[in-house]
Amino acid sequence: MSEDSSRRRRASDDDDARPVTAAGRRRRADAAGNGSGGDADTDGGRPSGKGTSTPTRDRTQAAQGSVFARLQRFLREVVAELRKVHWPTRRQIVVYTFVVLVFVSFMVALVAGLDWVFAKAVFALFG
Repeated sequence: MSEDSSRRRRASDDDDARPVTAAGRRRRADAAGNGSGGDADTDGGRPSGKGTSTPTRDRTQAAQGSVFARLQRFLREVVAELRKVHWPTRRQIVVYTFVVLVFVSFMVALVAGLDWVFAKAVFALFG
């Protein structure tokens, strides 16, 4: 057993400890009376902001308004969703790009090598 899992087990045994998983946080919020009781349509009384889902609208409300008002609302919601995104740092982007380039180079070399082997086999077989 690793040190992390034993620490998690001790934290889950203590009622005052911060829950490790999202399910634990929901259970703790439900026990405190702050949660939504598992209702997926509401946000559980939590303030909307980073890390929370966008509230749903009624179809009748969505159909109202001019084209420009709907377009403005759409763009406002796009910006709100983009603020919730975890943007990678510059170093992470460089590392991920390097990993992708190495993997693509490996796959190109593998396919080229297999193509060469199969071409030699077909040429030897059919002359």
